[in-house]
Amino acid sequence: MKLKEIRRKKWFRIASNKYLLVLVAFAFWMLFLDSNSWLIHRELDLEIDDLEKNREYYLNEISKDKAIIENLSDSLELEKFARREYFMKRDNEEIYIIEYKEAEE
Repeated sequence: MKLKEIRRKKWFRIASNKYLLVLVAFAFWMLFLDSNSWLIHRELDLEIDDLEKNREYYLNEISKDKAIIENLSDSLELEKFARREYFMKRDNEEIYIIEYKEAEE
């Protein structure tokens, strides 16, 4: 085909429209190359989602810890906690810590 015949085709006239070319270039720039591109916004949205999940996790942990602290206001519960976690004992007691070896295969 000759160059003049290709220029007369409808698809070539649409594809070579200067406004369309500028619009496509602008859209490509804004979606992929700009500092505020869609890709960067997508990464930031994913990071926000992760941070919100972390926030929920830590809020749940805080509520659990508040319940534990409330239970520790009782002296008997405080003594149980100290014995279990820190292996504390009374003066006239002896504590034996038994550790089991895991089954070797």
